[in-house]
Amino acid sequence: MTVRRRPRLSRPLKTAAITVTALAAIATAAVGCGALPGSSGESGDPVTVMTWAPDRTQATDMPGMPAMARAYARWVNDHGGLNGRPLKVLTCNDHNDSVGAANCARRAVKANVAAVVGSYSQHGQAFLSPLEAAGIPYIGGYGLTEEEFVSPMSFPVNGGVVALLAGNGRQLARDCERVALVRPDTLAGDLLPGLLNSGLAQGHRKPATDILAAEDSGDYSRQAAEALTAAGADPSLVSTLGREGASERAREGCVTAALGDRTDSFFDSFRRTQEDHQKVQISSVLGSVDQTSVDRTGGASGPYEGAYVTSWYPAADDARWDPMRRVIREEAFGDHRIDPANAGVQTTWIAYTVFKQVVESLGDGEVTARTVARALDDGVRVGTGGLTPTLSWRFEDTVAASEFPRLVNANVTYQVVRDGRLVAARKSAVDVSQTLEEAS
Repeated sequence: MTVRRRPRLSRPLKTAAITVTALAAIATAAVGCGALPGSSGESGDPVTVMTWAPDRTQATDMPGMPAMARAYARWVNDHGGLNGRPLKVLTCNDHNDSVGAANCARRAVKANVAAVVGSYSQHGQAFLSPLEAAGIPYIGGYGLTEEEFVSPMSFPVNGGVVALLAGNGRQLARDCERVALVRPDTLAGDLLPGLLNSGLAQGHRKPATDILAAEDSGDYSRQAAEALTAAGADPSLVSTLGREGASERAREGCVTAALGDRTDSFFDSFRRTQEDHQKVQISSVLGSVDQTSVDRTGGASGPYEGAYVTSWYPAADDARWDPMRRVIREEAFGDHRIDPANAGVQTTWIAYTVFKQVVESLGDGEVTARTVARALDDGVRVGTGGLTPTLSWRFEDTVAASEFPRLVNANVTYQVVRDGRLVAARKSAVDVSQTLEEAS
């Protein structure tokens, strides 16, 4: 029998769940794993890093993340490397399980990498323990686990799932009298309800109804019907309120889902189930819904039209993504694994942008896990072209949320699906630091 460890959270968060399952990376064999050392003593010596993510699993897959990492390395090396040093990227498939995640971390240690950069895994304890023992920094993970916001070797570039769910609660509080949350019945999912509820509470709304779903299910009709009823779209109300009255009540209800790659399946079931119910507002978060999923499910005629989506970053059509798009065109044209609208690809781009600037800050000094971690701890400040605030990981730069001591960027953006495109619903980012502080 598998014993699930409860997240180390304060009372308001103990029933919550980190949902977002959404996302994963390409798991191809490590290219030349161990062939080159991860340290660089002189200009011209290679700098070795690793990027991992799950691929070809029954849950969330993100093949674009390692593929983006390799494309970035080709681009950097075509333009003189990192201060004259070639960048070597190793990749690993964590298989969406703790054993795979630990194996990837041990491979990184054996290869003596300078950092693990832009990776995705739901098994923070499994991969961070080996990295901590070896002193290897973990830069720009996806933010799925509590450990990523606790470990001294973790340097997150976004607010992770915690910021998304807190921001989603604030986004929905404006319009939603009743909210139902559909999230995975997993350890990672157990953080979500408390975070969403903290955002709803700031808008003086009641806690959401928490609806659990199997992460690898193919049909979510039961959860869809339960969510609709919880949001106020109960067909039986027509007999008491009348059709117009029941529809009016339903318009004040919202259903938000964070099931990663299975979110499409849920909303497909939801769309069919809703034919017998009144309409409610739907919502999700980045990693569960992005432009790719909107396109894949029919665009403007699909189930996501009109949906609210909470993101970490600017919308995919924002000009601030142009440098990333240029690198993809130059180094990975035709590689369909790399979708510039995918949150994993975007996070990988930002994480490597950070790593590049950290290496540059070292000048001609050696580039090792120790020197990279020291530079990050000493307060090197890095810019991301406006995709995030300027990032720094000193104690004074962290958000005052006791449960998430490594969190430095609590910005989220509000988006909406309009005419089949994810567009900004608000021009400026929203800082959910206070929401997270109150949730801790």
